[in-house]
Amino acid sequence: MFSHVMVGTNDLDKAKSFYDSLLSTLEVRPARVDGHRIFYITKTGVFSVSKPINGEPATCANGGTIGFACSSPEQVEAWHAAGLAAGGKTCENPPGIRDGGAAGKMYLAYLRDLDGNKICAMHRMPN
Repeated sequence: MFSHVMVGTNDLDKAKSFYDSLLSTLEVRPARVDGHRIFYITKTGVFSVSKPINGEPATCANGGTIGFACSSPEQVEAWHAAGLAAGGKTCENPPGIRDGGAAGKMYLAYLRDLDGNKICAMHRMPN
């Protein structure tokens, strides 16, 4: 359904350092820089960070969350630890299992990136 997801930043170099560290835990290669944007290109989609084209400051989406798929609870924990070490801030509940009702149980961790964007690592638990 989605081709890519893009969030804004006010400091592309800091965002690249943060996301290179964070996404390396998901076996994603460092970003490719393209002018005022960076791209993480995988077989399953593209995640991008950009300075706003209109020249206005980047702001985070209130109520928005971007989720990254993980292969295990340990990968979720590594993602969360890498994000904190790179300057992210934990939010929501601590990493752990959540009951998603009809969606089943999930192992989740939430962070705010350096620009305040809310991001999540998720592993769907076996039934």
